[in-house]
Amino acid sequence: MNTATTERYRETAARALSDPILKNALKGLQDRLGKGALEAYRHLPEGEGLRHLAHDIRMHHVEHLDRLLDTLSRNIEARGGKVFFAPDAASAAEYVVQLARRHAVRSVVKGKSMTSEEVGINTALEAEGIPVTETDLGEFIIQLAGESPSHIIAPAIHKTREDVGRLFESHLGIPFTNDPPTLTRAARNHLRARFLAADMGITGCNLACAETGQIALVSNEGNIRMATTLPRIHVAIMGMERVCATIDEQLLLLRLLSRGASAQKMGGYVSFLAGPKRDGFWDGPEEFHVVVLDNGRSRILADPVFREVLCCIRCGGCLNVCPVYARIGGHSYGYAYCGPIGAVVTPLLTDIERSKHLFCGETLCGACRDVCPVAIDLPRMLLALRQVHAEGSPRWNVQPKPSLERFGYDIWAWVMTHPKAYQALLHGMHVLWPLLRRLPVPGWTPYRKLPKSFGG
Repeated sequence: MNTATTERYRETAARALSDPILKNALKGLQDRLGKGALEAYRHLPEGEGLRHLAHDIRMHHVEHLDRLLDTLSRNIEARGGKVFFAPDAASAAEYVVQLARRHAVRSVVKGKSMTSEEVGINTALEAEGIPVTETDLGEFIIQLAGESPSHIIAPAIHKTREDVGRLFESHLGIPFTNDPPTLTRAARNHLRARFLAADMGITGCNLACAETGQIALVSNEGNIRMATTLPRIHVAIMGMERVCATIDEQLLLLRLLSRGASAQKMGGYVSFLAGPKRDGFWDGPEEFHVVVLDNGRSRILADPVFREVLCCIRCGGCLNVCPVYARIGGHSYGYAYCGPIGAVVTPLLTDIERSKHLFCGETLCGACRDVCPVAIDLPRMLLALRQVHAEGSPRWNVQPKPSLERFGYDIWAWVMTHPKAYQALLHGMHVLWPLLRRLPVPGWTPYRKLPKSFGG
């Protein structure tokens, strides 16, 4: 399974802040996709209110997950597919490994999937001597570099053309070049042989439809279709929340997903998959497996404060407008999910105490809420996580913190509701300020000046 390193957030973020290449790459991404998504919403035929309708639809899905997943499972199996409900990442990985052993799988090709990153499926298979090849170009690049994704839809955004050229020279045996078409052609030639040789294809699932028993996958490269039709076994790993009730709702959400992710009306390739190939068809897998992953999602579902985060369809739009992500990139977050969505979902899936810097590091500017295709209120949940961390929660195994800061805010709240005390404080601040500036609050008091209204 994926090992979280969220406690190193401040350390890795500090290094990222001094990386000018990363900063320029992320600025370009935000200028293109962040602003583009907002513009794309403005041109929706139904108007921007469609996002709020989508929010209501997704909340309905979340609140009826048990019935939707049961219907989805029955309809997949009716088409000849198999469904496994994995309570945690380890059981999901073990299911895939056992399946590979049973069918003597020698090699695997994989489409980009953040859920498989959460499960750590590559590591599990490679420990069994089964090589896994990432087929999304960005994922392929970072796999060669031995790194993890730094963005949900642009995993290699932190790499330059020169970086890619050196990687391909070293691993693919081609002369160094930084020409994108040449590099793309080299990757295509290399991956084509992997597609033809693979026994198993692994993907994620953008959205599943309970009504039809199908999953939908969106890409702009076509690699997903190769990974799902050429190998004899296809395994899709999906978070349990990624299910819709009807195909009409699925199509509506796919439209919004493409706009939020890449400011497109629809992704270049949208595949609907519903079981193994039927008689008379030449392509498609002989076996179709869907692994439905819990791994902490049931606990989120049980909490009315945080269950809204399960509405997320992982478009990555919030990363493309977040001022914090724009400066520190995805690796700082220390888990499969980064940016504002990672700052909420990662602590809930892993450990709030270990991941406290993620939700405390966000600005609460609200840009993530404005760009979300399903209008999720991430700032509200970031604040709620801060409250849980400070005040404690038996549900989340968090102990309340004895805090001088909290005591100070209690005093401040009392002063703000008593005018005479407030006026006395204003008049006394010019005397106290030189002393207050010497208080040991790193990163705060040494850089603050007394407002003129305080008499400074």
